[in-house]
Amino acid sequence: MKPRHSVMDLGKDSDMTKHISRRGFLKTSVAAAAPMVLSAGVLAANGNPGANDRIVIGAIGAGRQGGGLTTRFAGYEDVAIAAVADVDLRRAERLAGEVGADDVYQDYRRLLERDDIDAVVDAVPDHWRAIIGIHAAQAGKDIYGEKPVSLTIREGRQLVKAVRNNGAVYQTGTQRRSWQGNYDACMLVRNGRLGKIEKAIASDYPSPWRYGMAGEESVPAELNWDMWCGPVMPVPYHERGLFIQRGEPGWLSFEGFSGGELTGNGSHGLDQIQWALGTDDTGPVEVWTEGEPFDPPTYREPEGRGRGDARGVEPKVFMRYANGILIEFGDAPWGAGTIVGEKGSIAIGNNEFTTDPPELGEEPLDDPEIVMEHSEHHYRNWLDCIRDRRRAIADVEIGHRSVTICHLANIARWVSEVTGETGQRLEWDPVEERFTNSQWGNHFLDRPRRAGYELPEVE
Repeated sequence: MKPRHSVMDLGKDSDMTKHISRRGFLKTSVAAAAPMVLSAGVLAANGNPGANDRIVIGAIGAGRQGGGLTTRFAGYEDVAIAAVADVDLRRAERLAGEVGADDVYQDYRRLLERDDIDAVVDAVPDHWRAIIGIHAAQAGKDIYGEKPVSLTIREGRQLVKAVRNNGAVYQTGTQRRSWQGNYDACMLVRNGRLGKIEKAIASDYPSPWRYGMAGEESVPAELNWDMWCGPVMPVPYHERGLFIQRGEPGWLSFEGFSGGELTGNGSHGLDQIQWALGTDDTGPVEVWTEGEPFDPPTYREPEGRGRGDARGVEPKVFMRYANGILIEFGDAPWGAGTIVGEKGSIAIGNNEFTTDPPELGEEPLDDPEIVMEHSEHHYRNWLDCIRDRRRAIADVEIGHRSVTICHLANIARWVSEVTGETGQRLEWDPVEERFTNSQWGNHFLDRPRRAGYELPEVE
């Protein structure tokens, strides 16, 4: 195996990192602000790879999701993994060894500076994902971005703009877009098998918890914890309680770092509803809550080792599209959705579906009026689109529109908390992506960020 290089942390008093190369290459300057915009790395002329060229990928994020995705891409003959970046050098070194990457970085910006890297896997925690995606697009890279694509609606729109402005190919990690069973189910809906659609049912996904962890653990020497916190004001380090995605409980459960399961699993389920309804370029026009106002779940420390829990009151969420179709958050499996029409219903699962009555799904579609774009493999689709510069099956606009519905549900709950009321119809403009009758709703379209980690400017 070739020797790997490392980025060494210069300490808390320095805003610089060094990339030490065993081939003698040394770079010593990196600003604390956003990286400069660089020209795109190319595989062949004008960024259009030739048939025999390898797509050179850099991995940003080497945790559970990042490691799995990078390992998958490393298995393709036309792919080379050149480098891995992670705030935890232990994870970066481990993944680099598994995929044969020569270089590891603690600061992802150093990876983006490389002209020989064509594309990146963006699999960092939610509070970093859109920022890194924007920087990657501005650096001329194509992007495979884990879902959800953003922590806020404004972040998502800025990400879309950056991808479009720089001609990047972006694939959202909503793999159900490339599963045959899900495709078949959505084709049935789009071609009228259920008749007129009345409503869609999503799972009643929980909103994120408020942070309440006590105590503090020692930060490993190889981990830049301040950079992991990034745009969020630093909190005490906890290995399994916060640093791990799904630990005890892990960062995915907490408001500052995630949209909770509403965006974590909801970005799968609501994405399938959007696909089935043919609303990938728009969204609801109203959102409201019913029941008791939101009482935020606040983390409770476990007795001994365990996940802990959070208890609160989460009102039920409803939405309405301009054509009158409702979304009801209720009894549906996680990562799936149920579409209800005048002739029956179809429950879309994981590469499968069921209909009620059963005969609605028994006959195949003959000569369908609507033929949706089809992908047989999510990862291969991204690689193929990099080569011919098409938009991927789960393009950034699709990823943004689907998770926007999740964000709207969280916002509706948060508005009920500050107003102490439910039932108010928050009017949403899916073109301008603003509420037309709720200042509090617009307040939650974005979040404050720590100085030095602002959302990159995108025209």
